[in-house]
Amino acid sequence: MNRLVLVLGVFCAFGASTSLVAQEEKPIQIALINPVQLFPEDDAIAGIRLSLIYGRNTLMTGFDLGLVSHTTQDFTGVQFGGVGITDGDFTGWQSTFVNIVQGDFKGLQEGFINSAGSGHGVQFGGINHSKDFRGFQIAIVNYAQRLDGVQIGIINIIKEGGAFPVFPIVNWSLDGGGP
Repeated sequence: MNRLVLVLGVFCAFGASTSLVAQEEKPIQIALINPVQLFPEDDAIAGIRLSLIYGRNTLMTGFDLGLVSHTTQDFTGVQFGGVGITDGDFTGWQSTFVNIVQGDFKGLQEGFINSAGSGHGVQFGGINHSKDFRGFQIAIVNYAQRLDGVQIGIINIIKEGGAFPVFPIVNWSLDGGGP
């Protein structure tokens, strides 16, 4: 966990970003409701984004706080708020009530609902969902299509390759089924 915090600090301090083709990178974004925001949704943000109701940008690197924050490509950093949506990959700490990552998630996802296409790290919340996951899922209900790790919760489901397809309290699969 200390390594993750160090990496996130370096990204935030130096404004590291993914290669941007025909996109401008801005250090700050304030959005009321897209498209009413400082910079258009086609711009990447490397710094701080504040989404009062709904903010949307292509790439986000840094700190994100908002009621609904939407990144249409990749996100690297820390996200807090009501709903966090990333259509691409997410690396860092996502802590909103509803966390949705369509691509690959690496880090800590904590919220009432956590969903990742694939992931590596920890999902902690009420309901956890992932197609392929490597790490720990801790919630009331945990679901993984394939898992390389451990689930702790009331209902634990591992669709393919788990010790049990459905099992209460703890379930596991340590056969390399995750990403």
